[in-house]
Amino acid sequence: MGAAIRKLQKRKKARKILSELMENPEHVLVIHYSCESFYDRPNGTSPRITSIAVRNFATGQTKSFSVHQIAERRNLLNTIDQEYDVLEKEMLDEFYEYVHAHTGFKWLHWNMRDMNYGFEAIEHRHKVLGGKPSEITEQNRIDLNRLLIDIYGVGYIGHPRLTKLIELNKISDKDFLTGSDEAQAFNNKEYVRLHFSTLRKVDILANIADRADQGLLKTNSSWKDDLKCVPQVTGEWFKENWLASLILGFVSIIGLIIGIIQLVK
Repeated sequence: MGAAIRKLQKRKKARKILSELMENPEHVLVIHYSCESFYDRPNGTSPRITSIAVRNFATGQTKSFSVHQIAERRNLLNTIDQEYDVLEKEMLDEFYEYVHAHTGFKWLHWNMRDMNYGFEAIEHRHKVLGGKPSEITEQNRIDLNRLLIDIYGVGYIGHPRLTKLIELNKISDKDFLTGSDEAQAFNNKEYVRLHFSTLRKVDILANIADRADQGLLKTNSSWKDDLKCVPQVTGEWFKENWLASLILGFVSIIGLIIGIIQLVK
């Protein structure tokens, strides 16, 4: 199968996945989380997690899990640093109780793909702290960024993609922190700012997904990009379907002969 046809099929599949999510929004959860920087970690320890936000796509209701909320409930706001591991574990315990209660739901996320930043990173951190995380299966993890790449093409927006999409579509970025800003906020112990940023991001992701489904998302791609691949797709299709090409060629020859006969008459 040619590259152009594969690209077309990936686009079709991505649109179908997005459409199916929108058809059952009450079973779609948008997730984002903030953590300590996962770069410059010479001792190899996993980055500590500060907050997780989960938004139900249909209702907009958002469940948040954060270290500072746990600390406030336990009257430990002034000693978060000293009690961080205990507070973080309790936060992750509550998060995975929520996960267990929502088995089978789809989890829409942005680049949460590996041990640096992703579902595996959260699971690993919980295990390090002595927890037993509930699994979110891979088929239920939907990376919105990958869907948009498959739909609009790899150059659909500049980098950093999320920030550029927000700017181009004029989406409110109140309380939004970039990845580097979040790392700095963690170093500054600004846990509330991190919490607000995480809440804002799940709202933004839901907004982007909704616009993409309705065909209202602005990107750097255009209809001209679609036209460019038409000749390549057509050529690949005829190359892979030689019988159809043969029949079409035969019909064309017959048509040409008939045309010549008509001219002779």
